Amino acid sequence: MNVITDLADFTLRQAESAQRGVGSLFESRLRLGVTGLNRAGKTVFITSLLANLLERGRMTLLSAEGDHRIEAAMLRPQPSPDIPRFEFEEHLAALSGSEPEWPESTRRISEVRLSLRYQRTGFFGGLSESLTGPGILHLDIVDYPGEWLLDLPLMTQSWADWSSAALIAARVPERAEFAAPFLAWADAISAKAPADEMVAKEGAGLFAEYLRKARAAGLTAVSPGRFLMPGDLEGSPALTFAPILGGEGLGQLMAERYEAYKRVVVKPFFRDHFTKIDRQIVLIDALDAIDAGPRAIGDLKKALSDILSCFRHGENGWLAPLLGRKIDRLLFAATKADHIHHSQHERLESILRILLRESVEKAAYNGAKVEAMALASLRATVEQTIKQDGETLDCVRGRDPKTGEEIAVFPGTLPDDPAEITNAAHDREAGWLSDDYQFMRFAPPILSARLGFGPPHLRLDRAAEFLIGDRLA
Repeated sequence: MNVITDLADFTLRQAESAQRGVGSLFESRLRLGVTGLNRAGKTVFITSLLANLLERGRMTLLSAEGDHRIEAAMLRPQPSPDIPRFEFEEHLAALSGSEPEWPESTRRISEVRLSLRYQRTGFFGGLSESLTGPGILHLDIVDYPGEWLLDLPLMTQSWADWSSAALIAARVPERAEFAAPFLAWADAISAKAPADEMVAKEGAGLFAEYLRKARAAGLTAVSPGRFLMPGDLEGSPALTFAPILGGEGLGQLMAERYEAYKRVVVKPFFRDHFTKIDRQIVLIDALDAIDAGPRAIGDLKKALSDILSCFRHGENGWLAPLLGRKIDRLLFAATKADHIHHSQHERLESILRILLRESVEKAAYNGAKVEAMALASLRATVEQTIKQDGETLDCVRGRDPKTGEEIAVFPGTLPDDPAEITNAAHDREAGWLSDDYQFMRFAPPILSARLGFGPPHLRLDRAAEFLIGDRLA
C-alpha cells in the first residue's frame, strides 16, 4: 500500500512540475521605460508605482485589481546583470521616514522587476489557466535620464548639420543671454586654427555651462545630455567638443569628438536599452514650465516633438522578434498635479495635449496608442477652500519645503483655452500668467502606514491601467 501511495505522490509531483514548466512558457514579460524631463519626478513615480502594486488598496482603476484578479505581486531579481538595480527600498524609506525627503534626480540607468500573478479573463483565459495555471506578468521597469532621449536625434545628424543647428539655437532670444560667453568664444575662434587641446577644453566648458544655465532657467530641449551629467565620462575626449563651423584643424578635432560621443554614448544606449523597451512613460513638469514663462513653454514643445520623433511607434506583430520591437503604448504625464486644485486638472491635461498634438497624431497613425494625463505619483497636498475678501478660493495645503510647517496656497487658475499658453509662447508681446498662476513646491507628506495601501497618489492607477492593464487580462 505504501508503494502505491508513494507512486501516486511521485506522479502528482511530476504532473505539478510539468504544469509549472508548461506555465512558465506562457509567462509574459513587459519592459516599461520611465523617463522624464528636468525634475519631473521619475524616481518618485517608480517608487510609488512599485509600492502601490505591492500594496494595491489605492489601485482600483487598474482593472485587474478592481476585479480582484491580482493574486500576488513580488519583487524579483532583475534580468539584466549589467544594469544597476533601482534602489526601491532606499527611496521608499526616505519618503516614508519621520522626516521625509525627496530623492535625488536620476543620474544613470537602472532597472527593477516586479512579477504579478493574476487570474486570466474570458473563456480562452479560463481554459489556458486550467492547463498552465494563473497568468504571470514580469514587469521590468527601466529608469533612465530624459536627457539621454534628447541625444537620440544626434545619430542621424552630421557634425556640420548639428553645429549649424546648435549655433542657431544658442542665438535665439530665449537662450542668447545664457550662451553669451560661449558665443563670444565661438565668434573669436576659427575652425582652421590648430587642433589645440586647451582651446577645445575651453570651448567645451563654455558650451556645457551655457547648457546648464539654460536647463536651470526651465528650458528642456537641452542636448547633448551627458554634458549635463557626465558621470565617469567627465573630462574625456568624447565630452570635449563644442559646435563650430568648418572642418579643418580645430574643427576637425571637434568633429572627431562629436562622432566619438555618438559612438561611445548615444549608440550603445539606443542599441542596448532603448530598442528593447515595449512601453514608455515620459514625465513632464509642465506646471514648472508654465510658471517659468513663454520661453520655457516654447522650448518644452520642441523637446516633446524631438522625443516623439525618437520613438519607433506601432503595433507589434508576430514578426517583432525579427524586425525589432516597437513602442505600442506611450504615455505623457504632467506630474505634480496635486500642486493645483482638481478643478484645474482638465485644463492642465488640455495644455499638455495641445503641446503634443502634431506628434501624437503621427504616432497614432503608425498604430501606437498615445495618451496624456495629469497625475501625482505621491500626493503631497490636500485641498482646502478658503474665503478671503468675500471670494472663495480653491487652495491646496501641504508642507513648506523650508520649514516643514503646513501652509495653504492658492495657486491660481490656468486658462480655459489651452491655446492661450502656446500662443503666448510664440508671441513675446502677449501677456503671461504671472498674475493668474503661481507654482509652489512642497515637501513630501508625512505618511501614515496603512496595511494593504501604498502611498497616496492621483491617477497612478489610471496610468498603470493604460500602460499594463491589457497585459493582465
